[in-house]
Amino acid sequence: MTISVGDTLPDVTLVKATAEGPQQVKASEYFAGKKVALFSVPGAFTPTCSAKHLPGFVEKAGDLKAKGVDEIVGTAVNDAFVMSAWNKAAGSDAITMLADGNGDFVEALGLTMDASGFGMGKRGQRFSMVINDGVVEQINVEDPGDFKVSSAEHMLGQL
Repeated sequence: MTISVGDTLPDVTLVKATAEGPQQVKASEYFAGKKVALFSVPGAFTPTCSAKHLPGFVEKAGDLKAKGVDEIVGTAVNDAFVMSAWNKAAGSDAITMLADGNGDFVEALGLTMDASGFGMGKRGQRFSMVINDGVVEQINVEDPGDFKVSSAEHMLGQL
């Protein structure tokens, strides 16, 4: 079953990429008490993810925060070291990277995809969410191969 508007995020462990190294965080605690713009990509450093998705959220970070977003979170089925390197490559300090290395988060959300045809195995679909105090207010799941509704620009129109 896919997560929907009004649902509480599943309480799984993600890994936060920090300057001190990987730090495990429980979703129930991490997303509590704040409004978060979350975007998820099939993989860090992949073409659309690096050329459009992450840069859009970096560019629109100030606008999102002006609309009441406390934090912007990026996630992918990658490890925390890759997520940290991807954020650094984008020149960003506005995005918090939460690694979903084993795919537990996207599996619990019902948003996995099979990318084995590209040599990538089980991954998360491309999507974005507005999360308020751990509850999904908006969810935007892309059709395979698309990049339209999960962009920072689309999310700004929802806030």
